[in-house]
Amino acid sequence: MKKIKIGVIGCGTIANSAHIPSYMANAEAEIKYFCDIMPERAEAAVAKYGCGVAVADYKEVLADEEIVAVSICTPNVAHSFIAKDALAAGKHVLCEKPAARTYPEALEMQEACRESGKMLNIGVVNRYNTGVNKIKALIDNGELGEIYNVYVSFRSHRSIPGLGGAFTTKEIAGGGVLIDWGVHFLDVVMYCCGDPTPLTVSSEAFSKLGSPMEAYVHTGMWAGPPKFDGTYDVEDAVTGIIRTEGPVINFNGAWAQNIGENEMFIDFMGTKAGIRLQYGKEFVKYGTQDGMLVKTAYDYSVKGMFQEEIDAFVDCVQSGIKLPSHIDTVIITARVMDAIYRSAETHKEVVL
Repeated sequence: MKKIKIGVIGCGTIANSAHIPSYMANAEAEIKYFCDIMPERAEAAVAKYGCGVAVADYKEVLADEEIVAVSICTPNVAHSFIAKDALAAGKHVLCEKPAARTYPEALEMQEACRESGKMLNIGVVNRYNTGVNKIKALIDNGELGEIYNVYVSFRSHRSIPGLGGAFTTKEIAGGGVLIDWGVHFLDVVMYCCGDPTPLTVSSEAFSKLGSPMEAYVHTGMWAGPPKFDGTYDVEDAVTGIIRTEGPVINFNGAWAQNIGENEMFIDFMGTKAGIRLQYGKEFVKYGTQDGMLVKTAYDYSVKGMFQEEIDAFVDCVQSGIKLPSHIDTVIITARVMDAIYRSAETHKEVVL
């Protein structure tokens, strides 16, 4: 079978840690272009992986008729316009999460997808996580009974990323901890619970611990170092409640909290049993049997979720079968995050 030729647009951390190695391990894909507005990054990728051509302008990738699909691994600000251009050029697209900085931008991407007839998948990679899919199967099979409440915690001790840089600049990222971490956690909940229709959202967001920037004391700064002459206008913490046609979802998130713990988990609470998923790790089911309390841990083989995601993307390009990460599904999470931000800004409940 002839290999599908791929263009990788954006050659930063997520491209090098996930997309590129996964394409390299897929026998049906071939990376033809590495593209980055910082030419040295694209050139470094060519040298490291021993294939492809380095370019600085993504439109050069889109102009090549041999290119079937692209991965967009750029900062959030570029997701929408690159995806729309790629779809208009007849390319299938895998765009890193979040779909876009804002819900209106995500809607434009969805419309461009429909007009093009091509695939637009978003990098909500947990939909390809083995443990997450095991939990979804348990819920679908009725093992937990009715899921009536879900509690989501994505909280860390003073770890704002790259303070003053792209992650903390709303114009570039679209938001802070919610759009960076929360998008993954909320998407796991929506996916496992069957993508229930959201009804209302009430939330508050806080930008407290990173200002003044020079005084910020931290345990770590991934995406650093700090840029004290930069911008810090996003939330470092967020909390709220989402009512859906299914469960009620309560969430607490923080890049930075004055509690010295990393609390990264999701609790699915059902009438028959409950599950706590340690994000990116294992899960435990709690229930009852024969008048006894039961705690069940599971052991299962795991394939890397990024490899699963890339393999599924390559397959869907060939088959035309929509994936769980298609924009038509993931748009729900974008809508919910938009409502969270609007509620926090107005200090009022948002009805969807």
